[in-house]
Amino acid sequence: MKPFASAAEMRAVPRSSAFRNGGVSYWFRDAGLPEQRAALPGDADYDVCIVGAGYTGLWTAYYLKKARPDLRVAVLERRFAGYGASGRNGGWLSAEFAGSKRRYAASHGKGGVVALQRAMMDSVDEVVSVAAEEGVDADIVKGGMRLVATNPAQKSRLHAEVAELHAWGYWPEDLYLLDPCGEPRLQVDGAVAAAYSPHAARVHPAKLVLGLAAAAEALGVDIFEGTAVTDIRGRDESSRPRAVTGLGTVRADYVIRATEGFTASLQGQRRQWLPMNSSMIATEPLSDVMWRHIGWDRAEVLGDVAHAYCYAQRTADGRIAIGGRGVPYRFGSGHDADGATPPQTIAELWRVLARLFPVASEVPIAHAWSGVLGVPRDWCPAVGLDPATGLGWAGGYVGSGVTAANLAGRTLRDLVLGERSELTRLPWVGRRVRGWEPEPLRWVGTHMVHGLHRGADRRESGCVSGSRTSRLAGIAGRLAGK
Repeated sequence: MKPFASAAEMRAVPRSSAFRNGGVSYWFRDAGLPEQRAALPGDADYDVCIVGAGYTGLWTAYYLKKARPDLRVAVLERRFAGYGASGRNGGWLSAEFAGSKRRYAASHGKGGVVALQRAMMDSVDEVVSVAAEEGVDADIVKGGMRLVATNPAQKSRLHAEVAELHAWGYWPEDLYLLDPCGEPRLQVDGAVAAAYSPHAARVHPAKLVLGLAAAAEALGVDIFEGTAVTDIRGRDESSRPRAVTGLGTVRADYVIRATEGFTASLQGQRRQWLPMNSSMIATEPLSDVMWRHIGWDRAEVLGDVAHAYCYAQRTADGRIAIGGRGVPYRFGSGHDADGATPPQTIAELWRVLARLFPVASEVPIAHAWSGVLGVPRDWCPAVGLDPATGLGWAGGYVGSGVTAANLAGRTLRDLVLGERSELTRLPWVGRRVRGWEPEPLRWVGTHMVHGLHRGADRRESGCVSGSRTSRLAGIAGRLAGK
């Protein structure tokens, strides 16, 4: 893999006449932007106030109202429900869980990690079940997840990852290597090995978040959009916990921070979670002839095991949506302009698409967009509630948020209601880590790690490292603190 797209490659990317870069995402372009809800009218009092109307905030509100219909629950959102990562992701509802299993095991033992992994598997089915129960048509197909290796080093790494996951909660039927002589249902060019897990589903991210917001609202949750929270303060001698906005202050018994990659915009939180950028492109619909050649007929989500990995799905309307890392991080924990994606990143994603599916290389790109996800300093997601301050939080999913947000929402429900359960005993509950380094160390380190990963992929694809993972990836892992 070459490290960067050339100017010629950027010009060569086929674009649709209706090509759009940024704004929101293809998902909202397809589903349609919702009419914005009213903003917070002024100071208010609630039992629970949730900051952020993405998957985490909405699932938390939904489960709280299902358990206790009498609770007064408010959700405050800067833009509109699903504007952030919940409406920009790759639509992977999978049981993958980010973070070091050994770090979780250090505090809760191997059994705790196994329980966490099984809870993620259960959460895939929970989302599918609730969507059906609430009448949310989010193009969900539980076709599983396929991971492919396209060079000897990736093949060795894939075999090792499957063996390791079997030691951490996966049973043989939960994840297994595919027989290369078996049915070639999905033709990925250059694949030398593949693994499959049934614990995954394709979803349409925007349809899911829109349906979830409507379901929560129908239960009596108040969602205020166009309401930017600038500060979250805990309980003190003179006041209850509160979320401060330019339109008024919401006081509640509990205030939950569900801001994921936008956490750095809150007062005093700039170094809490690093906002990592991820980018996607979506093609125009492929022809029936192309789909017969590719054979992607079961709608499994598809990823590779490169260090600068990609993730993809076949959409319900016959497109390929594929994503990966673009500009990894902006100085000072900044954000892009409404998801606008640099031409170089678009060209790099197109190059990955063309490498995996050469038959689709001439299909025009219809949309490109970017979003941010939250990354803790130890790369381990966490959920928690401090009874003393009345402040709760969840996030840092490092790309596994579609499923993890549901698990977090159910866990926060139990924590708020004071119920000890299997969920509240999971090892990610209550986890706290130090913040990220100050600038410019944060920016320099992140870009160094990104460059090392790209260099490792380049060496492996050129077989410089043979069947071994490039040493550059090991250096990157140590720098990142994974």
